[in-house]
Amino acid sequence: MKLTGFQDTVALITGAGGGIGAALVRQLLDSGCTVIATDVHAPGLPDHPRLHVRALDVTDAAAVDARVAEVEAAFGPIGFGVNVAGLLQVGEVTSIDDAHWRRVFAVNADGVFHLGRALARVMTPRGTGAIVTVSSNAAGVPRHGMAAYAASKAAATMFTRCLGLELAPHGIRCNIVAPGSTLTPMQTGMWTDDDGAQRVIDGTPSTYKAGIPLRKLATPDDIAQAVMFLLSDQAGHIAMSDLYVDGGATLRG
Repeated sequence: MKLTGFQDTVALITGAGGGIGAALVRQLLDSGCTVIATDVHAPGLPDHPRLHVRALDVTDAAAVDARVAEVEAAFGPIGFGVNVAGLLQVGEVTSIDDAHWRRVFAVNADGVFHLGRALARVMTPRGTGAIVTVSSNAAGVPRHGMAAYAASKAAATMFTRCLGLELAPHGIRCNIVAPGSTLTPMQTGMWTDDDGAQRVIDGTPSTYKAGIPLRKLATPDDIAQAVMFLLSDQAGHIAMSDLYVDGGATLRG
């Protein structure tokens, strides 16, 4: 089955500079979208006639509103919006200072709110559109040393579901993809040696972290493909869903 509904659609992506975001940009371009790829610094991606890169700090509400307006004026109505921008800072609760907490929430939760609100304002009058938030399986399962990250992703997840409830009557679908451990710099940055991947696959009983039943880490393309499905016509009756793509690591759907 070939996914449909992408040809000539304008897609706005945050966090497109690498990993899952860059993989999603490639797949959207291959499917016929015009893609506006944003990151806190304009992402360095291969040239493509339908690719337009922009800088965007998702923590700045005014900047998000201005970027959405610029995209709509320059490239046409935004049909897809995907929140990929994310920040991971680890540390036990007693070591987290206020600046750490606020920075993680500013990117992971406030950023999703800023883009979701801006897109809702332009999509609602048209009665069409799809928004996907790339959250985390940590939003639904406690993680040792990741309280700020997990809490911010839980906030982003519930915001997206609430947004979806408000927008569904207008024909706009909002959904979440919740990745587990994925081969990105965010993941490998937590490893201290060459056995990092195997430890993630095996799990860490001392911190109550289960392993991955599929015995492998996800790739950025694995997560991007799940996003593509939720954007597609084939997911036309799916709204407010929270799709875990973690190889069974959280032992839930």
